[in-house]
Amino acid sequence: MSKQSKGGLASPAPEKGGAGAHPAIPVSIGAMLVTLGVVYGDIGTSPMYVTKALVAGNGGIMSVNQEFVLGALSLVIWTVTLLTTVKYVLISLKADNHGEGGIFALYSIVRRFGKWLIIPAMLGGSALLADGILTPAVTVTTAIEGLRTIPEVYQIIGDNQMNVVAITLAIICLLFVVQRAGTSKIGRAFGPVMTLWFVFLGAMGLLHVFDNPVVFLAINPLYGIQFLLSPNNHAGFMILGSCFLATTGAEALYSDMGHVGRGNIYATWPFVKICLLFSYLGQGAWLLANAGNAELLAIEDLNPFFQMLDPGIRPFAVLLSTAAAIIASQALITGAFSLVSEAIRLDLMPHMQTFYPAETKGQLYIPMVNYVLWIGCVIVVLLFQSSAHMEAAYGLAITITMLCTTLLLFFYLHKLRRVKVLPWIFVVFFALLEGSFLISSLTKFFHGGYFTLLMAALIMAVMLCWYAGTAVERRQATLLPIKNYLGQLDRLRHDTTYDLVSDNLVYLTNGTNTDFLDRDILYSILDKHPKRAKAWWFLNIQTMDEPHTFAYSVENFGTDYVYRVHLYLGYKVPQRVNAYLRQVVQDLSATGELPAQVHEYSVYKKPGPVGSFMFFMLRKTLSPESDVDHHERTAIALKYAIRRWAGSPARWYGLENSSVSIEYVPMFTKFKEVARMKRIGPNDRP
Repeated sequence: MSKQSKGGLASPAPEKGGAGAHPAIPVSIGAMLVTLGVVYGDIGTSPMYVTKALVAGNGGIMSVNQEFVLGALSLVIWTVTLLTTVKYVLISLKADNHGEGGIFALYSIVRRFGKWLIIPAMLGGSALLADGILTPAVTVTTAIEGLRTIPEVYQIIGDNQMNVVAITLAIICLLFVVQRAGTSKIGRAFGPVMTLWFVFLGAMGLLHVFDNPVVFLAINPLYGIQFLLSPNNHAGFMILGSCFLATTGAEALYSDMGHVGRGNIYATWPFVKICLLFSYLGQGAWLLANAGNAELLAIEDLNPFFQMLDPGIRPFAVLLSTAAAIIASQALITGAFSLVSEAIRLDLMPHMQTFYPAETKGQLYIPMVNYVLWIGCVIVVLLFQSSAHMEAAYGLAITITMLCTTLLLFFYLHKLRRVKVLPWIFVVFFALLEGSFLISSLTKFFHGGYFTLLMAALIMAVMLCWYAGTAVERRQATLLPIKNYLGQLDRLRHDTTYDLVSDNLVYLTNGTNTDFLDRDILYSILDKHPKRAKAWWFLNIQTMDEPHTFAYSVENFGTDYVYRVHLYLGYKVPQRVNAYLRQVVQDLSATGELPAQVHEYSVYKKPGPVGSFMFFMLRKTLSPESDVDHHERTAIALKYAIRRWAGSPARWYGLENSSVSIEYVPMFTKFKEVARMKRIGPNDRP
């Protein structure tokens, strides 16, 4: 009769949360402030450049008339309404995976409806991560260039673009350094600034709207459709590329849901949208009042957002917009953390060390992702240097993500929610709409868009290699019942012809099944030079949704030398596996389930209560004789190369100062047949 022991380790803090999915983030003034600071930075800075891009694409200030203003504003208003409000706020936010949002969270709840759905999920996720590399570089560079409109600052910066590059790089480095503090603390710092920013947008826009209230007619979508088809639309169909810039932060809004909670986005979006629309309408009213103004024609790179402001307010506006542009980068960075976290759970990316700076599980920090985004942004700034060159690539990749999200949302609505007709209307309408934006944005490809798509392709390649390599591993993986090998292990521990490797030999496992082990572990112990020990420990670590869970379970299979241990650690609990396992050993020694272990020699001159430990981590290798095709061999090789770059598991589990051995075991596959050799005499020659 086997004995099973369940125990709890001393918890560093009282356990919080329920037994199921982690609780939703409550709606509160503080949480809404965090939401304004974390989620809306990207979409909130769009008024600084959308109208500017529309005017420049239509031939400048001399081509402005009422048809253009009402038509362009109508296209912008309905782009924001249809894509951001309808698709993302009203529909996408309901498609969450235990509170987490984003395209990977969406895929995780619809993947059972088709294996091929992994392709749009990886494609959309790769494009969004690539856009996350570009966004901080674009927004911060644009803001710093805007400082030149302040005479006092211009005297310092001048026209030397390298001064702008240097300041931009300093700000970007500071932005990525503070990520370790967590999005909650960052949101509290950024929230008041973004609240002031949106109030400023709405107030300044409203002042000009009252001067020319005819712009309210732009709410009618017919004005947008008529202008799109009008001969006075000098940009033609490509005007949609500029309109799309007004909603580029919508996908990040969905990805950031896990950081702030769906309820807080519902509570804050109406305020944000009203302020944005008032800003656009105010800029439109100013354009109508200044249509054909020859003095404005002399201004290079005319920006209605700044020009409509009173000269006395403009310095404050430039400084505030600089702060908002920096904050805009935060939405993509926090969204990238969420996306990669979901990709790791889906086994599309390697496991990476993750920190949870706040009490909410959705608020996380992944150092490796932070470093990659940081390096990528620095490369973009040094490569393109000016915002004009960077903006050519802005928004192109995100249209791909939106199309992929639309496809996955169709399966969510049709298969999971079992809605019959509406999903078909949804997928056709938004596929055509977003397809139009994609086609119009393709004009940016040769002007910088290639860089974003190249980054997306590289990220996609990493996911494909990891996914393909994992598929090969799963085909050869075999679980073996532990009980069938207890006899061999008992003989081995008493076989003195083999050296004692350690008192306690510990293998970290991925499997959660108590009664079975991966064949590779047993192969390592029994076949690859038998590893004698007094006790073998097979340890599985599970990260729980509650922050302070701190417990373990043990199955000893009726022996005093084989132990299957599960550590259940809340996401806020440090994974100091070495220290926790020693506590388990002490507990089992106290109950008599583990024979007494005495460490005879010590610098402290007293025998220790726990014996020696050796931790083994296994790595699979593919033998040259394995009968696998070239593509599978390449996938495995690339997966292992990626894993080497993902960081050290010994560090994740707090084993840096422990005895750790990394052992390579062969991947068990079918081997190529080899013809029998003919034996000849020692002096003969074939």
